[in-house]
Amino acid sequence: MEIFEKIGDAASKTYKYTAEKTSKIAKETKLKMKINENKREIEDIYREIGETVYEKFIVDEDINKDEIIQKCEEIDLLTEKIVKAKDEILKLKQKRQCKNCYEEIEITANYCPNCGFEQEEIRIEQEEETKHEIEILEDDNYEDE
Repeated sequence: MEIFEKIGDAASKTYKYTAEKTSKIAKETKLKMKINENKREIEDIYREIGETVYEKFIVDEDINKDEIIQKCEEIDLLTEKIVKAKDEILKLKQKRQCKNCYEEIEITANYCPNCGFEQEEIRIEQEEETKHEIEILEDDNYEDE
């Protein structure tokens, strides 16, 4: 009987590990899709700004700065969403970005392996780990129902 318990424990651990990895991959994919969507929206806004400016130039009208400012603020908001999504992807991968060369590095690295820049010390908070474990358990409970 002991061997079956060991096999069961090993299978359970493998399942949890696989579920966690799959969840991370799915989240990363969704974030990347959202990043691409936001980039397309930014390109559309750039195009709208260019068309508006050119149309005003052709008919020799003054450019409405408020309209352009509004479009620029939309670009800023979308850019902020992209940055947050990229940060979330780095967290999922247990990585961070070098403050000097912006290379993707290990979250625990003291120095960037690319440029040698000293990195700020980051404490991985226990709360995040506990929250993640709770999510895994909730997923397990959901599948049992």
